[in-house]
Amino acid sequence: MTKQKQIASGAEAIIYLQESSNNISPKKSNNKTSPPNNLGQEEGEQRTGGRGEILVIKHRISKSYRHPTLDKQIIKRRTKAETKILKMAAKIIPTPIPQDQKENDKIIMPFIDGDKLSQTLDSYDKPLQKKIMFQIGKSTAKLHKAGIIHGDLTTSNMIFKDTEIFLIDFGLGFLNGKYEDKGVDIHLLKQALEAKHFRRWKILFNQFEKGYKSIEPLEAEKVLDKLISIEKRGRYKH
Repeated sequence: MTKQKQIASGAEAIIYLQESSNNISPKKSNNKTSPPNNLGQEEGEQRTGGRGEILVIKHRISKSYRHPTLDKQIIKRRTKAETKILKMAAKIIPTPIPQDQKENDKIIMPFIDGDKLSQTLDSYDKPLQKKIMFQIGKSTAKLHKAGIIHGDLTTSNMIFKDTEIFLIDFGLGFLNGKYEDKGVDIHLLKQALEAKHFRRWKILFNQFEKGYKSIEPLEAEKVLDKLISIEKRGRYKH
């Protein structure tokens, strides 16, 4: 028996939670896995993404103003691209691992039952807030090192569960190694911190920068220099 419940909707997709007693079991891997025992894991460790009895289904919406053939092509391409990025990201950082399935308009992945940081980050004690932001910096740097741009890097798309921070919703993500796009990714996060966590946003962003620099310091400096130039362009426009 399967139950679905709509939990969110947007211009591009509707998100459902599905509870099922006969979900597809994840494929077994020859790689050894172990649960984390502190905040963050070493790069290269395989993560299950928390597969369980509750799944998230992201169903991309058809657009009536598009030609039906073109509409199907766009939905298929975007679904395929997001699935590919999720699978790549899951090898690097904690993120839900999508299931292999044939439908071209859906992504099915495990539900991460944790704290959405946009709602809970400010309620944690200050040392934990710093640890979380440092880890987010490390995770972002690992994605950027692999050429993955998240595209919507905000605390609304980060879930804290069992000492790990899961990044979710790569719907605006793409593959690119340009410093400009990496800088824009970080700029979005900085804006989110200023807006949602304004009381301590400078301290939080400073910890993010430290985590980001800890992966590849020289590359990080180039990206953060690009961030400064992006911000200057924004001030000039205003």
